[in-house]
Amino acid sequence: MTFAGQAAWITGASSGIGAALARGLAGQGARLVLSGRNVEALEEVAAQCGGNALILPFETTDRSALAGAVERAWDWSGGIDLLVNNAGISQRSLAVDTAMAVYDRIIDVDLLAPIALTQELLPRMAARGTGRIAMISSIAGKVGVPMRTAYCAAKFGLAGYADALRAETAHLGLKVHTIYPGSIRTGVSRNALTADGSVRGTSDAAIENGIDPDVAAADMLAAMARDEREIIVAIGKEREMGEERKTSDSLLDYVAGLVAAGYAQKMNAGGK
Repeated sequence: MTFAGQAAWITGASSGIGAALARGLAGQGARLVLSGRNVEALEEVAAQCGGNALILPFETTDRSALAGAVERAWDWSGGIDLLVNNAGISQRSLAVDTAMAVYDRIIDVDLLAPIALTQELLPRMAARGTGRIAMISSIAGKVGVPMRTAYCAAKFGLAGYADALRAETAHLGLKVHTIYPGSIRTGVSRNALTADGSVRGTSDAAIENGIDPDVAAADMLAAMARDEREIIVAIGKEREMGEERKTSDSLLDYVAGLVAAGYAQKMNAGGK
């Protein structure tokens, strides 16, 4: 019951993995801040979680809303113990056919928005000296997948940010988890953008036959409770691909050790 009594803030909480994580955390006795754009859906998830939740709707790409959202979430719960950056959008189109506006939209939602929210919350967590930040990447953030060039670019970028952030903040008492789901039975494919930016509207067989989101969420929470840094939640070939590209714990420890040993101070002083 690692998350009992803790405050967890989940973006993209109205459905899919976000809603499943909310239910799982509520089952452990966590207090929830649920964010997304669909207030009615957030209210339904809150009801499934027993009602011990703050519904905090906002558009994750609206930078002007972030400071107020962070202040409200922090004050409501007396701090945030776990931030889950889950909101995102996928893609189903070949690069040669895809409008640049689709790249702009997906990278804004899947990469820049979670970075912006994390950056807004980070000083508070660092000052308190405790907290967890979870980034929902994808197996497509480990291995380039056809018809998802924008999505892969964003998810690879999110993983890189998380790795660097982990190295910078481990000595401050913060924990950063990068989660790599494979095919989870959600609306991710149905809601994906096509080449012209329109919503696809249909799902994939792989997604429809994927892992139940509540099962996936339970695996994610258990791995975070074990302080795992790279968390792969997939089966079959997708899991094999993820494990093949998994960063070793020794390398992650080495990079974090550089910061703890004064790497940033040396760089700022013009050292090598």
